[in-house]
Amino acid sequence: MSRFEDISTPRRTKEIISRHGFSFKKSLGQNFLIDQNILYKIVEAAGLDEDKGALEIGPGIGALTEKLAQTAGTVTAIEIDQRLIPILREVLEPYENVKVHHGDVLKVDLHELFQQDFGGVSKVSVVANLPYYVTTPILMKLLEEKLPLENIVVMIQKEVAERMAAAPGSKDYGSLSIAVQYYSEPKLVCIVPHTVFIPQPNVASAVIRLAVREEPPVSVEDEGFFFEVVQASFAQRRKTIANNLKSRFFAGEGRERLEQLLQEAGIVPSRRGETLSIEEYAKLSNVLYNADIR
Repeated sequence: MSRFEDISTPRRTKEIISRHGFSFKKSLGQNFLIDQNILYKIVEAAGLDEDKGALEIGPGIGALTEKLAQTAGTVTAIEIDQRLIPILREVLEPYENVKVHHGDVLKVDLHELFQQDFGGVSKVSVVANLPYYVTTPILMKLLEEKLPLENIVVMIQKEVAERMAAAPGSKDYGSLSIAVQYYSEPKLVCIVPHTVFIPQPNVASAVIRLAVREEPPVSVEDEGFFFEVVQASFAQRRKTIANNLKSRFFAGEGRERLEQLLQEAGIVPSRRGETLSIEEYAKLSNVLYNADIR
């Protein structure tokens, strides 16, 4: 078998796994992509070129890494499974523009990593097939740390992707939608069947692109408090915004004070959290913050 056959073909994937005696760890959410078309869609969505860099999280045996190396100027991959490091170094040996690090992305100092690995590129995007059990913590770390990112293009569980891209008033809209949309502009790229993975996951997947914003779409007095208000508003979805906020912020205050502040923010107390736009949440959190409600 030619070493230059794409890693992502079913035949090459199985050969690499077999030759190294690799066994999948369910606890790490390992599902390797074996579909060329999906890989090309992921890389294309990132808008990479030889002047840009790509950070991959969880490269597996390097199927996506290989495509990134052929498109981007610099590629860095972070892999948590020590058993995969020698495999990655072997299969990616032809590509001089790839660095592989062993580590947990949730514990890595990403600002330091960016300085070390991406000093000579114009823009960097995260491109990854993320383990589903840890998708949200990874994405929120990438967004909250305000890294110099252009795009985040990831394969994640379809249900989670739909929640991230959801609009106000829809059943999928919630605190995750607002958090992601505060930092980025999400767009679903494609739905992915479970048949294009080894082993096959039990859930449908989707590729989503988060175009990272240079500035948030709204102005808030305090980011931490803004997200507290959003979380509280979705604490119990069937409750009204007034009842959810009373439980969290107005336990010792009268209902009249709460309704007065909601009126000041232009929000009818009987509305539910999923009907408010990000702009309305910003106005509400600012009104509560300036009224010294914590």
